[in-house]
Amino acid sequence: MEEAHKSKHCKEKEGEEVRYRGVRKRPWGKYGAEIRDPTKPTGRQWLGTFDTAEDAARAYDRAAIALRGALAILNFPHEYYSHLPFISSNSSMAIAPPMEVIEFECLDNKVLEDLLESQEETSNKD
Repeated sequence: MEEAHKSKHCKEKEGEEVRYRGVRKRPWGKYGAEIRDPTKPTGRQWLGTFDTAEDAARAYDRAAIALRGALAILNFPHEYYSHLPFISSNSSMAIAPPMEVIEFECLDNKVLEDLLESQEETSNKD
């Protein structure tokens, strides 16, 4: 991965266009970043304008993780995968620590409704 990053940097110095996911070069030399976001009316979320393509790509990576979590396709995966608890650097997916599971057996809807009402009353008092 590091070699790919270095080769992209060398191409930029030679004048070739460096391409990152979610990054476009503006006519005046700065770099814009955006990400597809189906919750937005336009289908895209503008992330900002940056001085370097790498800064714009990192902004895209942060937004991708926020929107898609472990399924995000990143520009710099080596920078983020080590920080995410559900992804290890040795494999694409690691087993998450076991979570506490609470099982309810409900024989009557009235019991469930009573539980929900008591929870609402408690939250309204706070």
